[in-house]
Amino acid sequence: MLKKRLIACLIVNNGLIVQSIGFNKYLPVGRPRFSIEFVARWDVDEIVLLDISASRDNSINIKTLEMLSKVCFVPLTVGGGIRSVGEALNIIKAGADKLCINTYALERPEIITEIAEKFGSQCVVVSIDCRLDSEGKYKVYSNSGTKDSGLDPVSWAKQVELLGAGEILLHSIDRDGLKQGYDTELIKNIVDVVSIPVIASGGVGLFSHFSSGIIDGGADAVAAANIFHHTEHSTIVAKTHLLNSNIDVRIDSEATYKGREFDDNGRLIMLSENNLSKINIKRGKKELI
Repeated sequence: MLKKRLIACLIVNNGLIVQSIGFNKYLPVGRPRFSIEFVARWDVDEIVLLDISASRDNSINIKTLEMLSKVCFVPLTVGGGIRSVGEALNIIKAGADKLCINTYALERPEIITEIAEKFGSQCVVVSIDCRLDSEGKYKVYSNSGTKDSGLDPVSWAKQVELLGAGEILLHSIDRDGLKQGYDTELIKNIVDVVSIPVIASGGVGLFSHFSSGIIDGGADAVAAANIFHHTEHSTIVAKTHLLNSNIDVRIDSEATYKGREFDDNGRLIMLSENNLSKINIKRGKKELI
């Protein structure tokens, strides 16, 4: 069985990494390079870099992407304003491993097939942004969550798989930035009708929410943005929660909190010296706590 993945979503707006709240409020965090270096070094499995300003105005800055890819040592998915195979080729040449498309896939669905035929389905990630309408029905939105496509996400998910997408990044606009956890009902609705991997996104506020996305939603991978800007070891703590829920994930970092306990907010519970001595991790010449 394939291991479940932990993915960091980095949202770029006008050249800065931002925290997104409901797709309509963006809080600046810092320069993309620092964020990518941080999450790439601390045991995240993949990074998704979404340039929402490119989606609105123009194409991704290729020179910036070339610089960022040089400091990213995990698979990098890039999205934002991709409208042609030519633009996709430039992004791949600049260092992206996968391409993420959203708005233009809704406007011209055949772009999914064209990119898949050129680079392979494994390279195509279709982002599906959803929110509930006034009748309590899920609808797919485009243009950074501002335009209702009128499409049902289940139907659209089936279609993008048939068109050649290799993966779906499923985002709940209603949960975005609210720290209430994933919309597991939405995730399950999509997981049940497609055979390609589904990445859950939108709503993580506690590290325990990652486990819920996989156990309750059935996602193949769990992604988040805002929570990874909080603490240096946030990605490792997230994986520890997954391991403690008996979810098979890859741990590459020497820093690990395996066997340790956390409070409801995901903070490490400090142990006494007596208890610390019982959970040593053997590292070569001596034992390190």
